[in-house]
Amino acid sequence: MTRIGILGYGNLGRGVELAIRQNDDMELAAVYTRRDPASVSIATEGVPVRSVADLETGNEDIDVLILCGGSATDLPEQTPKYAALYNVVDSFDTHANIPTHFANVDAAARNARTCALISCGWDPGLFSLNRLYANCILPQGADYTFWGRGVSQGHSDALRRIPGVADARQYTIPVPAALEAVRAGGNPQLTTRQKHTRECWVVLEEGADAQAVEKQIVEMPNYFDEYDVTVNFISQEELDRDHAGLPHGGFVIRTGTTAGGNDCRIEYSLDLGSNPEFTACVLVSYARAVARLASEGAKGCKTVFDIAPAYLSPVSGEELRAHML
Repeated sequence: MTRIGILGYGNLGRGVELAIRQNDDMELAAVYTRRDPASVSIATEGVPVRSVADLETGNEDIDVLILCGGSATDLPEQTPKYAALYNVVDSFDTHANIPTHFANVDAAARNARTCALISCGWDPGLFSLNRLYANCILPQGADYTFWGRGVSQGHSDALRRIPGVADARQYTIPVPAALEAVRAGGNPQLTTRQKHTRECWVVLEEGADAQAVEKQIVEMPNYFDEYDVTVNFISQEELDRDHAGLPHGGFVIRTGTTAGGNDCRIEYSLDLGSNPEFTACVLVSYARAVARLASEGAKGCKTVFDIAPAYLSPVSGEELRAHML
């Protein structure tokens, strides 16, 4: 039985808790929080809610710690810190900063002889794998990734970190004409701005300067500065009523030609009723892989590129070959 710890009990942390219930070879050992543990009520009876300070002893009885913080400020600090103490998995999704994050986590994990996995989810994560597979299969071609229409957890979290923002949701929306041009096989050269728009729904704190907040949003590097962005200011009641769900999805497409000159298109898509719950399912599957790798003596930082698919499954290799190959 693999014992999982969860750090952070927001949408993603709650999703991880629920995903563990669907895996008979896993159990939730504890939830760790920066809040007062007595103020946090979880869905699993008999499982303790503990202070994040308890993790810092390095003595918690867990096989893998799943980090459920945000990529903007939490994970760059938390993942190296806790990789020095435990086997860890995170969903760091700031693509431009993945190499630096990997290096920091790898140094901590190798020094501590632990195993860490970063940037695990559906993008980066499952979409990354499909981009890699398609590039290997069609070496002569072009890649396209479209996200949405849906709520980006990372971008919504980045909005909420802006001073003066009480709550927010951010929708990523593919530009229909760009998607159609790709599927038509035209191999268009598309800029970031031509592929997606970003739609923000923001609740301001009392007295906040709307103009200053909007300026910070549209100029935020790695999140909004390269896109056409619409910022809508609404009340908390409107946000709760009209934007309570967290759907998402998207497409990974590669168009190319075989050596004989025949056109081909590889397309992988996701349509998710709940972005955090689906991401949680991916994290839990890869936590199983990390536990197995650690038991074999693996150390250092990994990505989804480094993990064989069989490590994700609870069934044996014999069963996989008999029923899934």
